[in-house]
Amino acid sequence: MLSSFFASVLLGLSLSIPIGPINIEMVKRGIKYGFFHSWVVGLGGMSADIVLMFAIFFGLSVFLTKSVVQLIMWFSGFLILCYLGYDSIKEAFKKVEITGEVNKEGLFKSYLSGFFIAISNPLNIVFWVSIYGSVLAMELNSIERYHALAKSSAIFLGIALWDFTVALSVHLGRKMISQKWLKWLSVAAGISLIGFGISFGYRAFKTFLHMI
Repeated sequence: MLSSFFASVLLGLSLSIPIGPINIEMVKRGIKYGFFHSWVVGLGGMSADIVLMFAIFFGLSVFLTKSVVQLIMWFSGFLILCYLGYDSIKEAFKKVEITGEVNKEGLFKSYLSGFFIAISNPLNIVFWVSIYGSVLAMELNSIERYHALAKSSAIFLGIALWDFTVALSVHLGRKMISQKWLKWLSVAAGISLIGFGISFGYRAFKTFLHMI
């Protein structure tokens, strides 16, 4: 029992560690606004993951893998990531005062950024449909349905551990970063997000060609 629990935690860590749009957004907001802004980006991403997990659990994986749904998701991801990238580059040229104060309105914006990045990322859907779907199916072979859901949810502990680590690391190092470095880090983050967005747009285009 413990071995499968730790395997789920490890799976969550493995999902979170590769550099992707969520990690970039966490670093960007953490450097500019501090720990809580970075952390709630991760919480927003986890909220989207929970929605996808329940979708898989209640049998919506077939719907999520339909070409038309994937086309919508790829295109939505393209729009969201390109907008966030543009916003990051635009904000880079505004002076940022690094303080310990938490902007509560900005926290909600950070949360929504994390949520929409994760929920519109078809690669995230591929993970939940294929990897999590396999884990859940394996658990269902030996234990009761809702027990399997609770047990496999240990994935989120691994995701939460990584998000906390990223947010804390960025927060501890942010005050050592000059305004000049802060500006170019924001520009680099924006370019990276736009790059991911363009790759999503390309996949949306390929999906559309495959459908016609």
